[in-house]
Amino acid sequence: MIGQSNMAGRGPLDAVPPIEHPLIFMFREGSWMIAREPLHTDKPAIAGIGPGMSFAVAVLEQKPEAQVGLVPCAVGGTPLKRWMPGADLFNNAVAVARQACAGGTLKGILWHQGENDSAREEDTRNYGQRLEEMIPALRAALGCPEVPFIAGELGAFLARYTPPRPLYESVNRQLRLLEGRVSRYACVSSEWLQDKGDNLHFDSASLRELGRRYARAWLSS
Repeated sequence: MIGQSNMAGRGPLDAVPPIEHPLIFMFREGSWMIAREPLHTDKPAIAGIGPGMSFAVAVLEQKPEAQVGLVPCAVGGTPLKRWMPGADLFNNAVAVARQACAGGTLKGILWHQGENDSAREEDTRNYGQRLEEMIPALRAALGCPEVPFIAGELGAFLARYTPPRPLYESVNRQLRLLEGRVSRYACVSSEWLQDKGDNLHFDSASLRELGRRYARAWLSS
């Protein structure tokens, strides 16, 4: 699970029923443990509901014999340049995923990022090109050249954010275009999903739905 705050999860914990399942695990501080939200600890004071748990539940509904391990590596507020090959968050995600794979098999990469890059045209114009470079490099570093990579669209509410994120539609368009360019890649829609009142972060119910959309895309990959 990589990207920025909407992958890390900023939904209020008390806004939706908690999810606990004996077959859903999270990798934290070098060990596998039963997953409980918040999955991420990037910003503990504001960490909350994300898409990971509902993704895992939806996968288990179709694959009840499986165990699902979630590897949280997202960091709020981060630009794509920090996720490019050789950058700090790319290297950290590779290192953590390699550790996690000592006790499991990498089956997918979930990506939600772009809010940071949708403020300035110089960051947006080649967003898709840069992501298209990052995906095979990440797969190669993890030794999984065909592992599914599932991205998610940014929320339309970014049009109302202050300071403005006027180029979110361009990021979304580039995310969708990669479906015809990158193997085993899918982009899930953010249509009808709502923010939690800050015009930046999906609310808890929307993050539950986003996780289910990620799962449908992964199951079809």
